[in-house]
Amino acid sequence: MEVKITHLDRVKFAIQSRSHTILCDQPAENGGEDSGMTPPEFLLASLGSCAAFYAVQYLKTRNLAETGVEVTVTAEKLKQPARIGNFRVHVACPISLTEEQTEGLMRSVHHCLVHNTLLTPPEIVIDLSAKEIAAPHA
Repeated sequence: MEVKITHLDRVKFAIQSRSHTILCDQPAENGGEDSGMTPPEFLLASLGSCAAFYAVQYLKTRNLAETGVEVTVTAEKLKQPARIGNFRVHVACPISLTEEQTEGLMRSVHHCLVHNTLLTPPEIVIDLSAKEIAAPHA
């Protein structure tokens, strides 16, 4: 998997993956134009859309429902260090479920790749490349 982020203007960025491009921006109070979600909102969107995918797959493979799943994700800004925490994922199922189906759907959603990534923090390596500084002219 790979995404490429390109600075466009002020605090606006283009995020490209395969043939898709989305905008990331800040609200006006943070110097942006509010033309896209912020990075923390993308994190919540990633978690929520992954949970929704797993919920839909569970319902579809059991011929229970093909549409109608809605997921809401909330989180709080925490400090020391600054981060996002206290995530809450709410899955709204469009049909009634038995106790067994409810447990199965919950197990399925807990298998979400993003959810598991957040539970087991990955190694993150940051490297930097910079253009060489031209030698001063004498």
